Amino acid sequence: MKKDGRHRDWARLPPEITCSILSRISAVEIMEKAQVVCKSWHRVCKEPSVWRKIDMHNDLGTMDFLTKLHYRDMCRNAVDRSQGGLVEIDIWYFCNDSLLNHIADSARNLRILRIAMCHEICDGLVEVARKLPFLEELDISYCSFEEEILKAVGKSCPNLKTLKLNYPVFGYSDDEFAIAIAESMPGLRHLHLSGNPDMTNTGLKAILDGCLHLEHLDLRECWKLNLVGELEKLCSERIRVLRRPGDPTSGPHYMFWL
Repeated sequence: MKKDGRHRDWARLPPEITCSILSRISAVEIMEKAQVVCKSWHRVCKEPSVWRKIDMHNDLGTMDFLTKLHYRDMCRNAVDRSQGGLVEIDIWYFCNDSLLNHIADSARNLRILRIAMCHEICDGLVEVARKLPFLEELDISYCSFEEEILKAVGKSCPNLKTLKLNYPVFGYSDDEFAIAIAESMPGLRHLHLSGNPDMTNTGLKAILDGCLHLEHLDLRECWKLNLVGELEKLCSERIRVLRRPGDPTSGPHYMFWL
């Protein structure tokens, strides 16, 4: 309502203003609420430009089977509306191999893929990576992928600059995952490895030797690391933003998915 008591006519907003409003809310809110506001909003909600970025990051936690199906259907619909223009997608909890393949088949120019806590993705990540050569950021936090899968992803995505692999569900028991990253992802600039307690100095040294462009490194709760001597010096000289194993895991910097 305006200050003079009159109601605002949302249907008369210019399309570019409506698009700006829609860019500030999630895909779920667009699908379930915004597109039913009025006919003009419904038309704008069908525009591919609205769906260049799809945010389906949610705080629902564990989903039941029917809720997952509902969210997957919404996500497919949103991806289809982008008509190939999708460049960024953020999904939590409900993505599986089938949906991931649909995204890759429909958005070959995808730059950012965040699939945190999506435990139903298995070997499908390897096939999908082959379809996404322009991928620059991958967030697979709170998931678990074998070292060979990490290698395959790195080799298929040469433009990868950011990897987030925080708190794997089934933790890595040695440094092989770190070595896989070092050998296959040389272009990384941002690497988030919080909650990998069995990585040792050997794995960290491999990463520093293999990822020469690294600027941001998050090592919080990697308790077997011992940052002293030459390794400490190397990190201090090379890494612009370094989160150490004992650094706080709360506050504004403890937002792994951002």
